[in-house]
Amino acid sequence: MIDGALGMAFGQISSTLLITLGVPPAAASAGVHTAETFTTAVSGISHVAHRNVDWRLFFRIVIPGVLAGITGAYLLTQISAEAAKPVVLTYLTGLGGYLFYRGVMHRHTERQPKIVAPLGVIGGFLDAAGGGGWGAIVTSNLLVQGSNPRKTIGTVNTAEFFLTVTISATFIATLGWAAFTGATLGLLIGGVIAAPFGAWIAKRVNPDRLLTFVGALLTLTSSFGLYRAIT
Repeated sequence: MIDGALGMAFGQISSTLLITLGVPPAAASAGVHTAETFTTAVSGISHVAHRNVDWRLFFRIVIPGVLAGITGAYLLTQISAEAAKPVVLTYLTGLGGYLFYRGVMHRHTERQPKIVAPLGVIGGFLDAAGGGGWGAIVTSNLLVQGSNPRKTIGTVNTAEFFLTVTISATFIATLGWAAFTGATLGLLIGGVIAAPFGAWIAKRVNPDRLLTFVGALLTLTSSFGLYRAIT
C-alpha cells in the first residue's frame, strides 16, 4: 500500500527483512521481484483506472529501466553489489531530506522533467542489483525536477511491472526456482491485497503532502539501509 501510494519502499523494506532473516542477497532480490510481478500488476491497473499515469513519461522510463534491470540481475548472480550501497543510500537519504523540506516549506511547482532516461537506467540497474530502489531513485528524482506527484507515482509504479517481470525472468534463468523461499508467497499475497488502496490514496492526497510523505519515507528507509550497510 505504501509503495502504491508513495511510489517506493516495497522492494527496499522486503529485501531488508529477508536478508535480516538470513536469505542470501541474490535469492532475496529474486523473491521480492517475483512477488512484485503480481503486486505491481495490481498497482499498475489501479493507477491506470484512477488516471494516475502519464503515458509519455511511462515510455521514457520503462525501456531503459528494463534493459538496465536485466544487466543488474545478471551481475548480482555473479558478483557482490554491496560496495556501492553506502554511496547510493547516502545520496537517497539527502534527497529524501530535501523533498521533505520542499513539501513542508514550499508549494510544489510543476515542470516537465528533463532528465528521464538516465533515471530509468540507474533505477533499473540498482533495483535488480540491490533488491529495491526503482521507486526511490526514479520517483524522487522526477519530483525534484518538478514532475506532478500523483502522475509521477502512478507512472513509476505502472512501469515497475514490466521491470519486475524482466528481472524475475533473469533470476529464474540464472538461479532456477530453488532460490525462491516461502516468504515470497507471503509478500505476494500481502502486496496484492494492499496495492489497490495505494492508487486510491495517491489520487486524493494533496501534492504538497505527497511530496512530504515521499521525503519522509525515503529518508527513513535509506537511513536504515545505510546504517545496516556500514555496520
